[in-house]
Amino acid sequence: MSIDIEAANRDLGHDAEGLVKWALSQGLPAICTTNFRPFEAVILHMVTRVQPDIPIVWMDTGYNTPATYEFADSVSRQLELNRTIYLPLRSRAHREAVEGPAPALDDPRHEAFTREVKLEPFERALNEMNPGLWFTALRASDTDNRAGMQPISRNQDGIIKVAPLLHWSSKDLYDYLVAHDLPNNFDYVDPTKGEANRECGLHLQH
Repeated sequence: MSIDIEAANRDLGHDAEGLVKWALSQGLPAICTTNFRPFEAVILHMVTRVQPDIPIVWMDTGYNTPATYEFADSVSRQLELNRTIYLPLRSRAHREAVEGPAPALDDPRHEAFTREVKLEPFERALNEMNPGLWFTALRASDTDNRAGMQPISRNQDGIIKVAPLLHWSSKDLYDYLVAHDLPNNFDYVDPTKGEANRECGLHLQH
């Protein structure tokens, strides 16, 4: 089946809910990734309203805040998410006993740290779940790289990557949360990024 990505971007690029419905109508095995950062309940609600059993994939680095873990469990119960958690091959306790705390951005070990706690678990998820369609909550305002993206693309793995919220503002996201009585979480830290406007590498490689 041929999918006209260019036409879909043109016709639906600013219609998030329409884009979700279009993407899921293509009949491809789909996943939605999440890190339970601020406003993640929007994408989770939007995709599960169309396909309630869509696999929700979480790469839990082991370095999330207590509030993020509480939020993850709370919103998973509320939305009855079909959640699958991918963990690093070593626990945080094991890694830190051997190598110490998470390395800073200027530490030469940071790249290996990012690969261990986020990239390898994600690649394992792709290999095991073999999706044809991948929903992500990327936003154009996140980083310079994301500002140049299209809502729909085909990544180097051959997967159709769909970012329905790419053009949404924080106010758009907040209004959606209020309209659907959804929770939020602002106590979020990603040690693989270190800075809010920096890529960890996952969306550069995939």
